[in-house]
Amino acid sequence: MGKSFNLSILFACIFGIAIAWIDSQPNWDDSGISVFMVLAVSMLAGYMAKRKPWLIALAVGVWIPIYGIIFTQNVGSLLALLPGIIGAYTGWWIERILTEK
Repeated sequence: MGKSFNLSILFACIFGIAIAWIDSQPNWDDSGISVFMVLAVSMLAGYMAKRKPWLIALAVGVWIPIYGIIFTQNVGSLLALLPGIIGAYTGWWIERILTEK
């Protein structure tokens, strides 16, 4: 796999873990910002990766459900995967449109 793809996976994982950490803080109660950050990071990583947007979506969005299910038994946290999927596929689609000649 290319260097661009590997860097985008690394970027997605680092920012995904950071978003999950912030979202898990006791005084953090603004899910809208968490959703927006997952969407924005996955969109940028999907654009950078140029392929496999489903993997980018998982790399960004899986960390919130992992924490939610393991530590708080919140199965509803699986909904955090949706903005990751939407963002990654949107970024991938934009990259395809812009590079099409």
